Amino acid sequence: MTTDESVPRMKRRWLWVAIPAGLLLMFALFSMFRPHVYAGVVLQSSDPAPSMTGLVYDNGEPVELSALAGDVVLVYFGYTYCPDLCPTMLATVARAMDDVGDDATRVDAIMVTVDPARDGPDALADYVAHFSDRIRGVWGTEAEVRSVASGYGVTFTYDDPGEDGNYLVSHTGSLFAIDPGGALRVVYPVEITSTALAADLRDLLS
Repeated sequence: MTTDESVPRMKRRWLWVAIPAGLLLMFALFSMFRPHVYAGVVLQSSDPAPSMTGLVYDNGEPVELSALAGDVVLVYFGYTYCPDLCPTMLATVARAMDDVGDDATRVDAIMVTVDPARDGPDALADYVAHFSDRIRGVWGTEAEVRSVASGYGVTFTYDDPGEDGNYLVSHTGSLFAIDPGGALRVVYPVEITSTALAADLRDLLS
């Protein structure tokens, strides 16, 4: 038999259970519907990404961004003799695509060489394949590469060669993401991690 004193006690017990459960539900709903926070600088323009007219893949096929509509395209400007930035970024891209899993079939990653004099198509193909068979090398003359790079805000300069004739190329180290609609959407810093990039790719593909 329930006494009058036990009723308030039962209500208090119910509240101790209901309040935390309600808070957990609210937190779960907030987590589900809050907007994704990108790890790079998000661009708001819906204009098509700068074209890559004149550039070709390492197999000689012309690069046409319009043919990649519906996919996310990751664009990086680098070179095969790069001692640090380029291998680090390409390894990050490769790990991120692995983390995305099956949906990575809708991610196209390319590295445009800023050192076409030394990076022939075959050298490019071998270099990017070292990181992932899903990354493609892109080549053009210096003039063509500079024209395309300027559209992405990328610059590069050649340092003086050493005694062996080799030289370094100082270049912008950003990674660019083009969304499935063909717009340049995110600019990533050199410090981007594969975990953060994978999370962004999932959101761009959703």
